[in-house]
Amino acid sequence: MRIFKNLKKHPFFWPIKLFLKRITGQELWLKKEYQIETVSYDEWEFSPDYLGNDAIVYSLGVGDSIEFDLKIIDYYKALVFAFDPTPYAIEWLNKQIIPERLKFYPWAVSGKDGEFSMTQRVNHKGHKSEIMWTELLPHEHSDKIITVPSLTISSIMKELSHQKIDLMKVDVEGTEYEIIDHLIQYNIKPKQLLVEFHHRFESKNKTMTKKAIQDLQEIGYKIFSISETGREIGFII
Repeated sequence: MRIFKNLKKHPFFWPIKLFLKRITGQELWLKKEYQIETVSYDEWEFSPDYLGNDAIVYSLGVGDSIEFDLKIIDYYKALVFAFDPTPYAIEWLNKQIIPERLKFYPWAVSGKDGEFSMTQRVNHKGHKSEIMWTELLPHEHSDKIITVPSLTISSIMKELSHQKIDLMKVDVEGTEYEIIDHLIQYNIKPKQLLVEFHHRFESKNKTMTKKAIQDLQEIGYKIFSISETGREIGFII
């Protein structure tokens, strides 16, 4: 285990791992289409050139970390609106000291308004996660289900009286596909869109990710960032 952790620190570890996953069909072959100066906080890469005072940032999915959100506020004086309906995130955030510019809402974000059934994520070893919850699909069964309020981005913008979004981070355990469809349908175009794709999930696949990326490119988005794992993609328009 220690040897593996040391290997992960080697500068060639992640490029080699991503290459192997691509040639074995686990990840998509992607390349950057737009070169721009970027910075990274909490594994999320973005361009600071398009963030000024009072920029509006949507942070979809909190989990147990708001490092990204706090850095955005500290360095760029942005207004960050964070969303996460999961029990762990709500309880964890209640114990944190958060600045006034960070507003938290215990809502799920999806492609429809209403309610959303979720269950604890189970990894390939069968272990349930306390932090991560995913949408409960119609054919799935679980001994622990929660029902949470669900809103679309257009409804959230209306509720919060926002006319634009400067940056949106999307880490929603598989719901990103319907969120992207909704953005396109309602012509909502955050200047920067940072998305973690979950095609590794049993109910998702690479074809869905490929289509989502192509749909974004067709409305003008360009890839400016690809993470070490190949799953977190940064788009700019």
